[in-house]
Amino acid sequence: MQQAAVKTRKKLPEEFGIFLGLVAIYVIFAILCNREGFLTYTNTMNIARQISMITIIALGMTFVIISGGIDLSVGSIVALTGVFAAMTLNAMGGNIPLAIAVALASGLIIGAFNGLIIAHFRVPPFIVTLSTMIAFRGLVFLVCGGRPVGNLPESFFFIGGGYLILPVPVIIMAVAIVISWFLTNHTKFGRYTYAIGGNEEAARFSGINIKSMKVAIYSLCGLAAAISGVILTSRLFSGDPKSGQLYELDAIAAVVVGGTSLNGGKGTILGTLLGSLIIGVISNGLNLMGVESYTQNIIKGAVILIAVLLDQMRK
Repeated sequence: MQQAAVKTRKKLPEEFGIFLGLVAIYVIFAILCNREGFLTYTNTMNIARQISMITIIALGMTFVIISGGIDLSVGSIVALTGVFAAMTLNAMGGNIPLAIAVALASGLIIGAFNGLIIAHFRVPPFIVTLSTMIAFRGLVFLVCGGRPVGNLPESFFFIGGGYLILPVPVIIMAVAIVISWFLTNHTKFGRYTYAIGGNEEAARFSGINIKSMKVAIYSLCGLAAAISGVILTSRLFSGDPKSGQLYELDAIAAVVVGGTSLNGGKGTILGTLLGSLIIGVISNGLNLMGVESYTQNIIKGAVILIAVLLDQMRK
């Protein structure tokens, strides 16, 4: 009987433990913030809307971290692509499809640039993306003169602030989750990503084009950041060069808390979603309790550290 019980426990997915953690955190804040309306439908939608942009970035970051890399430039990409979208709207008479296309193409190109440097020159991803994080943040200030780009068409606000039963950003997030899940579970792209993160040399000897895969993976992450950049620009109703700051840390936190190993080769889209929800519920609950932002950063940092320690203990 004991052996059967052990086998049953082993079959439980790791995400089940993360889900239990999410439930525990939710119950705690439901008790502490009941008077502030934590359990209301409005607040639930607020949490979903608030995590939508970070979750989309975290989905792209999941592929990067599974492959054994990291991307610190996503926050700067959010700002840069958002400003590009706003400037295109002003220059092209409010052409929303063109503005979105410019932003997404920019995200792909920037992500591909990161991937090319990492793959072809074998520079550590941390160094490359730290450098481009600083460079792209400077570039966005240079492009817009350090001032937000406003005067956007009212219809553009629908992307970040509209509703189709659910908030539009939540719908975009849901579509991104489904696509990411399909890529990881039912495509060669997903299998190759895990293979590279698990053992890059073995993946190379098995015939996987490592350089092309890394370029594609970082391009996907850049695209995810650009999607969030468009949503954020729409929500703010301006292209702000200061936007997206620390988004890279929130995205990495969501991925790591969701069980993806920083050593690569392991992680799931479901885990990333649960990690985003944990970060979102904690932020929302602390806001309702009136906790200062710097104290929230301490708590978030502690959560990330605990998640990393647990990952190392599992190994």
